[in-house]
Amino acid sequence: MQVKSLHIYPLKSCRGISLSESEVTEKGFKNDREYMIVDDKGQFLTQRQYPKLVTLGVEIRGDNLCLSTAVSQQLELQPTLTGKLIPVRIWRDVTTAIDQGNEVARWLENFLGFPCRLVKQSPHHIRPTDPKYAIDDRTPVSFADGYPYLITNTASLEELNRRINDDRDKAPMDRFRANIVIETREAFIETRWREITIADVKFALVKPCTRCIITTTDQDTGERNPHQEPLKTLQTFRKGPEGIMFGENMIPRRTGIVKVGDEVKVINSSDS
Repeated sequence: MQVKSLHIYPLKSCRGISLSESEVTEKGFKNDREYMIVDDKGQFLTQRQYPKLVTLGVEIRGDNLCLSTAVSQQLELQPTLTGKLIPVRIWRDVTTAIDQGNEVARWLENFLGFPCRLVKQSPHHIRPTDPKYAIDDRTPVSFADGYPYLITNTASLEELNRRINDDRDKAPMDRFRANIVIETREAFIETRWREITIADVKFALVKPCTRCIITTTDQDTGERNPHQEPLKTLQTFRKGPEGIMFGENMIPRRTGIVKVGDEVKVINSSDS
């Protein structure tokens, strides 16, 4: 088994970036979900309510964040760590983030059509991973929904698409917004893994990832699938007590570098 692709999403719920290699940090890949758009109450915005977000192009140039749309002039932002500290909410979590100023706020307001702000995660305000699954109460996470890493499997996607009758409804992997996509021959084998290594980096697989309407959203156009696929089919065979599952959430046991093509080794599984 090996790594097929690597991905980061510097601005939460916006367009992702594919990489040939990435640095594994405790709270996620370097630059992954370091930024987030919030409304005037500090509530996070996602594709669930605003599928248009995926049309917002994102690049990292050195330390700068570059934003672009098909109709707006590109904006290059030099991030600040000394901006106003504001409370923000991600699901049930409340944490402190750094407001990135009025210029980018106006640019985003023009794009979305209502007042909003861009915030950056503060290095001085740790957002902890769910303690039920964390290694300890200081296990950090970025602005991701809940966990530092998400892994998916090519064979799992092939099995899902095999069950979808209409070829027009079959889904590409980008609908699942994984950090690490691995290539295997067995569908959903990752649900049995407890610990793996990629190159020299060890990860603990701690919780299946629950899925939502984002899986029905075209990650280029923001259009929703009219038949609610692939979520509709996924729920027929991957629905459990906590929801519809695809992929596994992970926490790193070590830091390091992972690359496309790296070997994936299972060192602990429910079959062991």
